[in-house]
Amino acid sequence: MLKPLQPVLFMILIASTSLVAQTHVAEPAVNLGDTSFLDGLGGPGGVVEEIGDGAHEGTVVDGSGSPISGTGAVNSISGLTHIAWLSHKTILGGWYGTEVVAAAAHVNAGSTGQSGGWGALTVSPLILQWGERKIGNVPIDQRVVFDFDLPVGAYTRSSVVNISANAFTVHPYYAITAFPIRRVETSWRVHYLWNSTNDSPPYATGAQSTQAGPAIHFNATAAYNFGKHLWIGPNAYYLRQITDGRIDSVSLRNSPEQVGAIGPGMVWNSGKWFFYANGYHEFGVKNRPEGNKLVLRVEKTF
Repeated sequence: MLKPLQPVLFMILIASTSLVAQTHVAEPAVNLGDTSFLDGLGGPGGVVEEIGDGAHEGTVVDGSGSPISGTGAVNSISGLTHIAWLSHKTILGGWYGTEVVAAAAHVNAGSTGQSGGWGALTVSPLILQWGERKIGNVPIDQRVVFDFDLPVGAYTRSSVVNISANAFTVHPYYAITAFPIRRVETSWRVHYLWNSTNDSPPYATGAQSTQAGPAIHFNATAAYNFGKHLWIGPNAYYLRQITDGRIDSVSLRNSPEQVGAIGPGMVWNSGKWFFYANGYHEFGVKNRPEGNKLVLRVEKTF
């Protein structure tokens, strides 16, 4: 039977907007808390899932974590469709396969503007999923995925609020789930993000090109199994941009983004159906909006 194979998922993006007075190049939308419990599990077969995200971000903060005056709340909703397949054949001892993720979203940034439509298309030419192994007495499942984001979504230079980043990204990740003691799981997914140059930034920036700096981000969980079908526990995510963004090839000092979040979550399954609910409250935010997020997810394995 196929175990749940999770996607790389995408929320919404506010790219290079005047919310940060043109001193920041926003990171593209990435998987922050969209995948959670039992994340490293997987096996030959297929999976289709739908994810709904809702977020309210009441403030935009600068590089010191202080609110930027004159910026209003940002509200967003997004829907994502993920399809993945794993072969029964192996490479380096792991089943190999492919995946695709399509996203659509609507963002309302008040007087700054709003936007809706399709986001970036995520494709992976190679997934490697390993079955259960043990480190000592601890069972683990793990996966490596090489994802690429194609800038095919809604974008216009006349708007400072866009769904797409108008740039390619390289976005590999490693996921692991461990069962350290009976009825307890912990899952971790660690991503690296690299962004290409946007040669057509919004007119309001006054720039000829922008490039968001590379970043590392991860999701983490710890859950207890209440009976056969229900897991409940805390979930969290963290993102840290590791170098400055660039405008017209010039580095922007004190511009890297940072955000952490934690909250409750659960997953319940019936046969090959899985239902997830995850809530998050953000903290430690720099150079990006700060708020709360709810993720609802339905998954069917084949």
